[in-house]
Amino acid sequence: MITTHYSLLTTHLFVLAHIRRFDWLLMGAVLLLMSLGLTSLFSLSSVNTLHFFQRQLLWTVVGLSLLFVSSLIDFRIFKTQGLVVLLFYLLVVALLAILLLINYRVRGVEGWFRLGNVFFQPVEVAKLSLIILLAKFFSRRHIEIYRIQHLIVSGVYLGIPTLLVLVQPDLGSAIVLISIWVAIIVFSGMKLRHFFILLLLAILLSSFAWGFMLKPYQKSRITAFVNPYADPKGAGYQMIQSMIAVGSGRLWGKGLGYGSQSHLNFLPEAETDFIFAAFAEEWGFIGVIALLLFLYVILWRTVRIGQQSSDNFSRLYAIGFAAFIFVQSFIHIGMNMGIMPITGITLPFVSYGGSSLMVSLIGVGILQNIKINARRSIQDAGD
Repeated sequence: MITTHYSLLTTHLFVLAHIRRFDWLLMGAVLLLMSLGLTSLFSLSSVNTLHFFQRQLLWTVVGLSLLFVSSLIDFRIFKTQGLVVLLFYLLVVALLAILLLINYRVRGVEGWFRLGNVFFQPVEVAKLSLIILLAKFFSRRHIEIYRIQHLIVSGVYLGIPTLLVLVQPDLGSAIVLISIWVAIIVFSGMKLRHFFILLLLAILLSSFAWGFMLKPYQKSRITAFVNPYADPKGAGYQMIQSMIAVGSGRLWGKGLGYGSQSHLNFLPEAETDFIFAAFAEEWGFIGVIALLLFLYVILWRTVRIGQQSSDNFSRLYAIGFAAFIFVQSFIHIGMNMGIMPITGITLPFVSYGGSSLMVSLIGVGILQNIKINARRSIQDAGD
């Protein structure tokens, strides 16, 4: 009995000591951002019971548990165990390939597995897998980054999951994957001529995707971006309703539960693709500034953790993760405000969705481990 109590006490002390070493500016911003998302989902759920809020609350608990577990795993395993990283990547690619045969369509995208009442979107895991793989790849080759063959190999790593995602078709996630790759290679050190080669490849890939991969409704969404009022009841409907919701929030917002665009079902997919518009309508300009501030703190602390690290893998992982959060947030907010085409993508830590939330929190857990081990390395060097 005494031994059991001693073990529990030891475990509690270890957990508390570990959590105290977290970057709490980063953690606080993540928790506050998730709280805003849960509050908005609670408001939106009043239209269709509390389904979305209850499910997201469950995913939040699971995600925070995974964050803690991932913060315990020494990130240096990704540096030393290349086979583990490669197998993780191949597993994700296999799941994306299986989606071509077995899938569940959600919002026009065939990118989901369904297990009973649980939906799983492999592309979210693919984003984290690509960050780890590219950070590992370029951290070993940073001195030779000028060699074009390294860019080609990394491009193959990018190209396989990106093409599989475009087939679904999920243009928004494909853009995020490409952005992660570009951010990591740019900060790895790249010659100007290689940059123009990448630009040419991006143009060719975009042309190929437009001609052979994008569905007609996706093309109409993109073309409607130029003038959504040309087809206000068709391709331009979502963008128009989203802009109305954002603008009607004014300075202080309409108040929680009083968003007419979302509660009267004018705003489609208010829980996921258009949660920023629903949030802006109820919280107003002041609420939007708070949301953007929390996103900024997450990006700032992510980059800062990378800068304070003593190894290239950590720096490149932080850059890749920051690119993932920034680009996905930028696309989501941009399409909600009518300044970018609608591609259908969630707002990290805010939108409804277990796959997105859990993967993002695991990514934060890895960052926390990098931060903790960076401090230990400094202490060891001092000793």
